[in-house]
Parts: sequence; C-alpha cells; structure tokens
Amino acid sequence: MTLFSDPTDPWSHRTRLVLAEKSVNIDYIDVQHGNLPEDLLDLNPYNSVPTLVDRELVLYDSRVIVEYLDERFPHPPLMPVDPVTRAQYRLYLYRIERDWYSEADKIVSSGDRKAVTRARKALRDSIVSTAEIFAARKFFLSDEFSLVDCSIAPVFWRLPVFEIELPAQARPILRYMDTVFSRPSFQFSLTELEQEMRE
Repeated sequence: MTLFSDPTDPWSHRTRLVLAEKSVNIDYIDVQHGNLPEDLLDLNPYNSVPTLVDRELVLYDSRVIVEYLDERFPHPPLMPVDPVTRAQYRLYLYRIERDWYSEADKIVSSGDRKAVTRARKALRDSIVSTAEIFAARKFFLSDEFSLVDCSIAPVFWRLPVFEIELPAQARPILRYMDTVFSRPSFQFSLTELEQEMRE
C-alpha cells in the first residue's frame, strides 16, 4: 500500500492521521506541489494528492480514501455503526470540507490580499461558532475519536500558519486541540514541515 501525499496539505494530513490511527504499515511518497512524479500522473487522472494505491485499487479523493481505510481496517472504528449517525457524520465531513477546507485553500493559494483576509475571517468566525459543540463532549459530537476529528485536526493545527487566533469564547476548542494534538497517532501523522508550523 502506497500513499502519495503532500507534506503540508491538510487533505493529505487527514489521510495520514487515519492511517496512523489504524496503525497501517504503508509507504509514503512525498509530493511537492507542482512537482508530481510520473507514477502519480499515470495513476490519477486529476494529478492530485492524496492518492492511495492498494494493489490494483487507486483512490484519489481524500474522503473516499479515509472511508475506505476505515472499512478496510475496522479497528479502531472511526465511524459509528448506526446508519443514521453515520449519515450525520458524513454531513459534518461535507460541511467541514465546504466551510473550513475551502477557506483554508483560499488562504494558502490566493494571491489577492483582500480575498485572503475575507477567507481568514470566514474561517475564524465559522470555527468560533462551533465552540458549544466542542464543549459538550471529549471529541466532536462523541467521546470516541472519529473521521470527523481526523478532518478537523489538520485545519486546527494550521491556524498559526493561517494567522488566525481564537478568542476567549473558543476555550472549549483550545481544550479540544490540546487533547487531539497530544494523541500519539496525531504526532506520528505529522511531517517535518507540519511540525515546524507550530515551532
């Protein structure tokens, strides 16, 4: 099993975090933005990362990859068994991608300072608006670590890079971050470049 992964990309990071949670032995190929290896160009029609290769199977959407990994390696489970709750978790995954990952992508890739400022404010406000949810349980909506947490953590880890500071009313989010960032799997999932984001 091989994962083509960008060492600074949150989409790749969440995939590495799931792999670390599952203790999956895998080969990582670091892919720097704009410098794609020929193997990846042949495997993935979208030339994107992360891309997972498992024997003859090639997957290249990060949500498809993490859900596949959760089913392929069922312990520990990162999605609830109940279909209604699973559907709710999938909706949260969708919302995190739409509301947080999209703004994070704008902050990192936009050359327009005003667009970056708008994206930074939108991301900060959206995160702060969820503080009550983080106050309710140890993890997001649960006392068990899940795929939703694997998706949230890479964005939260990058807040200093995005130049986002959370206000006092976000204290439950800061507690959540301490809990998640101290997990051995999270520490293991970090690349050297990601470690430097908070030094």
